[in-house]
Amino acid sequence: MGTLRDKAAIATASAAGVFMAAQYFLGAPAAQSVYRVLLGWMQVVFACALVAGILAVMRSHIITMSRRPRERFYSLTLLGAIVLTAVAGFSGGIDRGSLFLWLFDHAQAPMQATVFSLLAFYITSAAYRGFRARTGESTLLILAALIVTLGRVPLGEYISPHLPTAAQWLVDVPGLAAKRGILIGIGLGMATTALKVIAGVERTYLGGR
Repeated sequence: MGTLRDKAAIATASAAGVFMAAQYFLGAPAAQSVYRVLLGWMQVVFACALVAGILAVMRSHIITMSRRPRERFYSLTLLGAIVLTAVAGFSGGIDRGSLFLWLFDHAQAPMQATVFSLLAFYITSAAYRGFRARTGESTLLILAALIVTLGRVPLGEYISPHLPTAAQWLVDVPGLAAKRGILIGIGLGMATTALKVIAGVERTYLGGR
């Protein structure tokens, strides 16, 4: 038996789900007006959630600094970066030539490039393990990956003029069919989850209660 707060949260989620489905399929002008108001509220909720998330991160790292002296430098660096970026954005704006944009171009962008460069090694390792020709299906996957890879680079045209055409066919026909199958599965999963939320079966947003 849930508490009154849980019942109120479930009723709110169910009512919101029913209203969103009704306004989408019925298209009544009054429902569309309420829908636009709710979209405006969503921006407010998003901003509040962002502030709450930043405060939670800062609180977590302040606790880490007091309990784990060896990790104090990393937490202090993160907290300093958050404060410096916020001060730069609110005081100098985000236009060209501002300190905020300089920090983004000379600190944020290089760090993102570094992370994605490291991810390339993990992707290569995963591809090596996944592309072992142990079965007929994995052998076909290796051949398709090899054709698509060679067909996308100038070396493929030197090997055979038909490689780019074969690579494009693999992307447009079997690749697109698999992509559409995945998207249909995602759509069915989203619809099922929405129905479970409306029916009050899905309650993970209550923290597992």
